[in-house]
Amino acid sequence: MSEQAPPYASLPHVSPLPPDPSSTPSSSHSLVLPNPAFPNKRKRTGFRRKVPSGSPAAPFPAAPSQAPTPASAADDIIVINREPTAEAVTALTAGFPADSLTDEEIEAGVVSEVGGIEQVNYILIRNHLLCRWRETYNSWLAKETFATLIPPHCEHLLTAAYSFLVSNSYVNFGVAPAIKERIPKEPTRPTTVVVIGAGLAGLAAARQLMAFGFKVIVLEGRKRCGGRVYTKKMEGGGRSAAADLGGSVLTGTFGNPLGIVAKQLGLPMHKIRDKCPLYRPDGSPVDPEVDKKVEITFNKLLDKSSNLRTSMGEVAVDVSLGAALETLCQADGDISTQEEMNLLNWHLANLEYANAGLLSKLSLAFWDQDDPYDMGGDHCFLPGGNGRLVQALAENVPIIYERTVHSIRYGGDGVQVVVNGGQVYEGDMALCTVPLGVLKTGGIKFVPELPQRKLDSIKRLGFGLLNKVAMLFPHVFWGTDLDTFGHLVEDPRRRGEFFLFYSYATVAGGPLLMALVAGEAAHNFETTPPTDAVCSVLQILRGIYEPQGIEVPDPLQSVCTRWGTDSFSLGSYSHVAVGASGDDYDILAESVGDGRLFFAGEATTRRYPATMHGAFISGLREAANITLHANARTAKSKVDKSPSANTQACATILTDLFRQPDVEFGSFSVIFGGKASDPKSPAILKVEFGGPRKKNATEGPKTEQNHSNKLLFQQLQSHFNQQQQLYVYTLLSRQQAMELREVRGGDDMRLHYLCEKMGVKLVGRKGLGPGADAVIASIKAERNRGRAKPGPSKLKKTLKPNVAGS
Repeated sequence: MSEQAPPYASLPHVSPLPPDPSSTPSSSHSLVLPNPAFPNKRKRTGFRRKVPSGSPAAPFPAAPSQAPTPASAADDIIVINREPTAEAVTALTAGFPADSLTDEEIEAGVVSEVGGIEQVNYILIRNHLLCRWRETYNSWLAKETFATLIPPHCEHLLTAAYSFLVSNSYVNFGVAPAIKERIPKEPTRPTTVVVIGAGLAGLAAARQLMAFGFKVIVLEGRKRCGGRVYTKKMEGGGRSAAADLGGSVLTGTFGNPLGIVAKQLGLPMHKIRDKCPLYRPDGSPVDPEVDKKVEITFNKLLDKSSNLRTSMGEVAVDVSLGAALETLCQADGDISTQEEMNLLNWHLANLEYANAGLLSKLSLAFWDQDDPYDMGGDHCFLPGGNGRLVQALAENVPIIYERTVHSIRYGGDGVQVVVNGGQVYEGDMALCTVPLGVLKTGGIKFVPELPQRKLDSIKRLGFGLLNKVAMLFPHVFWGTDLDTFGHLVEDPRRRGEFFLFYSYATVAGGPLLMALVAGEAAHNFETTPPTDAVCSVLQILRGIYEPQGIEVPDPLQSVCTRWGTDSFSLGSYSHVAVGASGDDYDILAESVGDGRLFFAGEATTRRYPATMHGAFISGLREAANITLHANARTAKSKVDKSPSANTQACATILTDLFRQPDVEFGSFSVIFGGKASDPKSPAILKVEFGGPRKKNATEGPKTEQNHSNKLLFQQLQSHFNQQQQLYVYTLLSRQQAMELREVRGGDDMRLHYLCEKMGVKLVGRKGLGPGADAVIASIKAERNRGRAKPGPSKLKKTLKPNVAGS
């Protein structure tokens, strides 16, 4: 079955192709660093807010010039031949907190105890490895290279940091020859993974899984790979150009892993220049002073909306950003003329472009929840198009095209993926990377059905539209001194109609111009005949340039995208809709079927949704998760004999158990083992740091104090702290847990009582030891016995086709 033709036709080469999922707004809430790409700039390319110019970076303390005199070598903060400030910033852009561990690092047990000098030294080593990788991206980062830099008492930390970064694909990824040669010619593991979708997420996961020794099969419904990233070669009249009809902007190249892939390929990156003139509906230039005034008003409205949601509290979850902005705009009074209203509507259209969603659908509470994780740095076009990245990532990956997946059956014995024609592909695990739009419409049937919490998140998250008109002209009549310009309209319902133009003349290899359609106009565009769309664009261009004495020729070739009717995407990219939150991205990313079915894609990452690098990172993330579960499954037979030998398997079980704890109070939760009548029966306590503060219903009113864990990396505290949830554990008796529950005064007093009165030591997951592993397995078994519902039926292995010949 071939890729379905769209329900329209007119101009030659018109394709139902995706818009730009990469152009996510930059943030004023993340790294408070000067952004050299957009100082004092207008947000002309789909970015949400102003980036402060010249904001100084919050300083990190420099490495001590002379080591303090410690009680022992283990109490010494190490110095690694480098200024730690820059390395901490590099770690931040890679997604790590500057002065603490991630949940994944704690789960992996990278240090024996959370907090203290050992953690400080681990983070210094981790940051150094990350920084060195960014500098030597064409070479394999070998642990031995750093042996002489690390003192003997920290060698175990070097091993832990290196192992964590490699296994989670923070280093040693991409397409450099030194990386590719590490991929084994034949699988070294008996495990087969079926990857559904050959977009950036699927390709990233497939390459890493192959490097880890897995057998991989990639099923792709289209005749091409790349998914929502597609570079089309346009030709006519002796001219040609590469048009990015899908994802086009590499955002935040300071930390963007796709920037590393581009560098590995030796591809230059073109910084999108700040200059972006705006033109009135009649084609005349907008007055710069009026433009500046409205831009300030727009940013003030966004700031006021942030203040409004704070004052509204939880009610803001059910309010749209559009309703808030409309109310604030009416009360503000700064917009007094029709031209100013047109300008404001242009900014609102740009906001809808940034989110691929109508403002009336965006959540006031969480529409910008990903802002703190902006990677910073330039925003760039890739000369020749992002298809060059796709082509390199797909090299030697076993992709079977024109395989539309209809159903995925998963269970204890593995997975079966049924495609068009009834063909079945079997594997031990499967990774689903299809867009959220396909999941929303039920395009794939899951057997058994996905958990209700995942179905609810799929329903809550938004998935909007952005369309494009790409035009190849005989020559560059608009000049080469700018990359963007905008056009205003008077009808607010059409504010997103050809509101922004991208000039690709300097990067596409020919005179290419792209017109963007966002918001409500993007939906109307789906049914607009391509000839009418191109005529409207030409009318705008002639209204701008002909009064300047510049003739606007007819295009040699035009392409209109039809994202909403593309059966393999059914939309552009995700956003947080009213009623949703960032948690829904996390839930969508959760694996199901006891580690058999996994999910990746831009809609599965709360930090980097709606971006190309978000999709790519999610693929790397799931390659690590699949490896973790595969290792745990391989070692499962050893759990009964030596529970501590399979800590990762027990970690997965522990996470599932704490989804429904037996007791919760404040930031503490407990699961019980053994008999309820036995006060000495075991209990596992989990303490959450950094998450939302919880109030115990049994406690009276009190003034909450901010919890301060003095063990956490005081030596490198900074304003770069990212709010995160970290978990530590301990093994108690049932009696001790209930005694702790009765302590009054909030989490601070409970923590004091736990550590000082009970003498209990909080540790990372691995620090619990084999005794806790046995308790975890026992509790899991007890809960399983108490369940009345049978599990999914076992899969039969009689339908496997001859994949090599399919």
